[in-house]
Amino acid sequence: MATTQECRAALDRLSEQLAAAPAEVRSAAALDRSVSCHLKDLDVTFAGRLRSGGIEVTDTLAGPHPGPGRSDTHRQKAAIRLTMTSDDLVALVAGELNFAHAWATRRLTLDASFRDLLTLRKLL
Repeated sequence: MATTQECRAALDRLSEQLAAAPAEVRSAAALDRSVSCHLKDLDVTFAGRLRSGGIEVTDTLAGPHPGPGRSDTHRQKAAIRLTMTSDDLVALVAGELNFAHAWATRRLTLDASFRDLLTLRKLL
């Protein structure tokens, strides 16, 4: 199981990879959307924004994604929500795990609007 620090470093690497990606991929990452990534095995959620061609992590929260149905209703539900294990996050960023395969086998879940999914498909 990867540590919280290793996962945060992986998200930073992912942001760097997006910034260095071809223009078509960068355009998909140029969305300005709230994003959260819940790591089931660590019960930690990284929250932030996808914008300017990268991911800006602004908060590390205990527990699942913020939003309706939780006692922390003052926090907004992210527009794009990923759920996976810590090891899968590290493997995805390292290129050792294919996103489509992880999604198809439910190792990873992605919740977003249909419109955002159409835009994000360039990243996936």
